[in-house]
Amino acid sequence: MMMATEEKAAPIRVFCVDDHAFLIEGLQSRFEKMDDIEVVGTLETADGLVAAAEALKPNVILLDIEMPGRDPFETIDDLRSRCPDCRVILLSAFVRHSYLDVAVKVGAWGYVSKRDAPSAIIDAIKQVAEGRFAFSPEVINRCGLDPARPMASDSNLPESKINQLTPRELQILRMIGRGMPRNEIANTIHRSPKTVDAHRSSIMDKLGLHDRVELARFAIREGLVEI
Repeated sequence: MMMATEEKAAPIRVFCVDDHAFLIEGLQSRFEKMDDIEVVGTLETADGLVAAAEALKPNVILLDIEMPGRDPFETIDDLRSRCPDCRVILLSAFVRHSYLDVAVKVGAWGYVSKRDAPSAIIDAIKQVAEGRFAFSPEVINRCGLDPARPMASDSNLPESKINQLTPRELQILRMIGRGMPRNEIANTIHRSPKTVDAHRSSIMDKLGLHDRVELARFAIREGLVEI
């Protein structure tokens, strides 16, 4: 009589995006020793991530916030429409409440610190793969979240003016904070300078600010850009 055997669950397919090779290599080394997680691809910037995700169909994407190249928050917005089954966890060397606000706004499933132990990142991957929001211990502590119920929607977040902005407005605000001129912003987002002006006016109205200098100061003060 043959004994029935349990079917082994497929491993969680993970795609890593970070411009620090040592972090990617460290995570890959850890994942290679595991049966339930496999790395299906890596990139050093978010450029090309959406196309790669469409081709490789990862379950979870680890995405660094502070990278050169395409804005990670705009990338998440694109992934939501083009790769709805991919769930994004944001990685950050600096834990900021403003990043948490934006992460929830654009539809990320988790936020972890690079300073967390690898086991915390692995736990976050498994939680997100199961359809649960995941925030690492350092993020919970630094952002003052309830460990028993970290977050299910923006309603759990303290009120923030950032939550009033659309993903596109957030992207433009970050670019203004980096000192990018109007035409460069237009070229980056593939829109006309007039469209950039319209977005900028909308951002100023929502934030109660009056000019580009105040916008840049706000972005820096809120930690939306590194200086």
